[in-house]
Amino acid sequence: MSQTSNVLFQLENVRYRDVLTIEQFVIPAGQITCLIGSSGGGKTTLLRLLAKLISPDSGTITFANTLLSERDSVTHRREVAMLSQQPILFPGTVADNLRVGLKIEGKEATDEALYDVLKTVRLKQALDADVEHLSGGEAQRLALARILLLDRPVILLDEPSSALDEATEKLIIETVVSTVREQGKTLVMATHSTDEARRHADVIVQLENGRLKGREDHA
Repeated sequence: MSQTSNVLFQLENVRYRDVLTIEQFVIPAGQITCLIGSSGGGKTTLLRLLAKLISPDSGTITFANTLLSERDSVTHRREVAMLSQQPILFPGTVADNLRVGLKIEGKEATDEALYDVLKTVRLKQALDADVEHLSGGEAQRLALARILLLDRPVILLDEPSSALDEATEKLIIETVVSTVREQGKTLVMATHSTDEARRHADVIVQLENGRLKGREDHA
């Protein structure tokens, strides 16, 4: 398949151990792609490949017409942010955790900006609250807020609502999707919920046993 201006990621004959085998796969820019399928089907591995956290054993992955293998990892992560299913929090306060990524890049954020992003993920916590006392769902929302605050053009989410109740999940995913669309970002999200994917995705891809088993385009 030839590259077009709408193609963000393109995978060709990609293999990773015995976990993933993808002959051809294109992820469009500026759209929402949802990865569905049973646990262990390869969704997380695919996201990690796109984030350049791991490298394929064979095949090629391109990002905006550039081979990912030739792309500087730091540069890539300044455009592509990934939220893992088990988010990492750092010792300290809510504010410390929100600002940590920005500080690495020499950027700052006002308290108002921090409260705004906490509101987006429906997390009612004081900025000086110790993260040690957060529940699993609260920790997940804080990590998501940190990703949104970084303002990357490409966001990869691995089951971002797995620790949330159904009502909170619906609210947060709808808010994130709305934010992504308003800002013209690209979102690739692994989800356990086919219904959630159908509500929000422009593209739905099913992964089973490390292989693509189906694709639906809704854009």
